[in-house]
Amino acid sequence: MTETKPGSSMGPLITIITVFFFWGFVAASNGIFIPFCKAHFNLNQLQSQLVDTAFYAAYFIGSLILWASSRILRMDLLNKIGYRNGIIYGLAISTLGALSMIPALNSGSFNLILGAFFIIALGFSLQQTSAQPFVIALGNPESGAHRLNLAGGVNSFGTLLGPILVSFVLFGNLQTGGAEATLSNVDTVYYILAAVFVAAMLLLGFSKLPAIRHEENIESGLGALKFPQLRWGMLAIFIYVGVEVSIQSNLGALLKLPEFGGYTEAEMSPFISLYWGSLMIGRWTAALSAFNLKDATRKFLQVALPFIAFGLVLLANVLRGSSIDNLGMYAVCVALMIIAFRFTNEKPVQMLKVFSLMGMTAMIIGMLTTGIISVMAFISGGLFCSILWPCIFPLSIAGLGKYTSQGSALLIMMILGGAIIPPLQGYIADISDIHTSYWVTVICFAYLAWYAVKTNSLLKKQGLDFDKTAAGQH
Repeated sequence: MTETKPGSSMGPLITIITVFFFWGFVAASNGIFIPFCKAHFNLNQLQSQLVDTAFYAAYFIGSLILWASSRILRMDLLNKIGYRNGIIYGLAISTLGALSMIPALNSGSFNLILGAFFIIALGFSLQQTSAQPFVIALGNPESGAHRLNLAGGVNSFGTLLGPILVSFVLFGNLQTGGAEATLSNVDTVYYILAAVFVAAMLLLGFSKLPAIRHEENIESGLGALKFPQLRWGMLAIFIYVGVEVSIQSNLGALLKLPEFGGYTEAEMSPFISLYWGSLMIGRWTAALSAFNLKDATRKFLQVALPFIAFGLVLLANVLRGSSIDNLGMYAVCVALMIIAFRFTNEKPVQMLKVFSLMGMTAMIIGMLTTGIISVMAFISGGLFCSILWPCIFPLSIAGLGKYTSQGSALLIMMILGGAIIPPLQGYIADISDIHTSYWVTVICFAYLAWYAVKTNSLLKKQGLDFDKTAAGQH
């Protein structure tokens, strides 16, 4: 298990981002597993949603443990073991969670199942805290957003394939999904997950990857929190995850209304899948910047690749037996996203600002219209959310030095926004109406646009100008 010196290499990058696929695969597959739990354990809707609660709470608690340990021990545990080992240990924890799911399922205890989900996601928390700064460190920090976009594209591919493959294992028929899932089939899913986690551990363990760590001791005091770009970035991650989840989580209630189509639950899946597919479309497009391509080739792929990804989303819906009659007009939104990529010229601060403003504009259009135009505007929030995490994360940990892994843990902790903002929007919908509640998303995107301007100013004062150096670096 040899480690090489730090440096930029596509080989180590491709190796490390394999774990991003599993995060997306498992998280998106929860949407298939939740209805199974609801029916099998005779749960109400609130109880069934505890699957996601256990999953996202583990991210928060795992990151909190890492951060607190550095404050108490005055030693960053993740720096001590190294980022690669952090990912491997995280995969080991997730493997334990996947294997514990099998006796939990057969015990008939929903609480044990929630515990298994918690363990899986606890491992993911350690993996994310290690992998995000690792990917940024595999080259120039200013171009870290490009590499995170590539990793995010792999993650989004997992979100697309996860529900399809899990449905196939559980039900055996992608067209109808009519068969009843059995405990034996569910066991098979988690045996497979445990196997791929172990395979990823072996791949990382025997790969030549850079040894990236900061050996300095952590002094007492605020630590990473003394950096303003991190403090504002934590709020940005909280709001970004919150708005990304909230747009989709409340979309079903909107689609039920007659003025927005009056769709049944069975008819909503194409719109929900298009929203998550939009994240893949944007991230695949942004991932082009991670490759050393000729300018002409890059410009061609910036147009072709988004529509290829859009085609895959449509194909996935066809394989599920869903109608795609109302999805064709979404090509206009994809074209607008392509124009935004050209305008921002691969600069992370500009991308964050422009995509946040476009997301805010899309939400306002959705607020001021009804029918399919409004629905498409809200769904396009996925396109404009797609590259925000890869921009926010490197900007937030820029210049942190020995506090980088501590800052990363604090940022991963802020995934908690996905558990706070959607219910907040839901509460506003309860006291007004679901359409009015989407003003929450407008405010979220407005903050993210402001954050882009604010953090750029803060970093320039520290001698870091991402937009001056990032474009064209890979």
